[in-house]
Amino acid sequence: MRKFLVVLDDSRECLNAMRYAALRAAHTGAGVQILSIIPPEENQPWMGIADLMRAEARERIEAHFEVFAKWMRDKQGVNPELVIREGDPAIEILAQVREDPQVGVLVLGAGTEKSGPGPLVTSMSRNSGNLPIPITIVPGDMSKERLEAIT
Repeated sequence: MRKFLVVLDDSRECLNAMRYAALRAAHTGAGVQILSIIPPEENQPWMGIADLMRAEARERIEAHFEVFAKWMRDKQGVNPELVIREGDPAIEILAQVREDPQVGVLVLGAGTEKSGPGPLVTSMSRNSGNLPIPITIVPGDMSKERLEAIT
């Protein structure tokens, strides 16, 4: 089954990317894979603290995922899967795409700030020529109604 890979993070635009992925999956009989990335800890002298911080990050991710997963199951009939990776976001996204041959489309939400669409969209756009799949960039300020209309 083809999957839409969408990145779960703390950005506002993540919500529209989730909606788009779920709606497209529901309309095309595809799946949704939600990827969340824990950034590496820099200069952490105590290993126990780093382990505790990773465990807390995983708990937050799983709680956040459950909110989206419940909506996708209840409203769209899509049962998403969660993948948690650790490292640099762009590197981990590329690794996930290469490791899972069922991932067919990467869905990212674009920020609405004047500074640009966000570091992840910028980085992945630069690497788009090397990706084995297309990227769909969903505007962060697109209305729910417009998203439903285009999917």
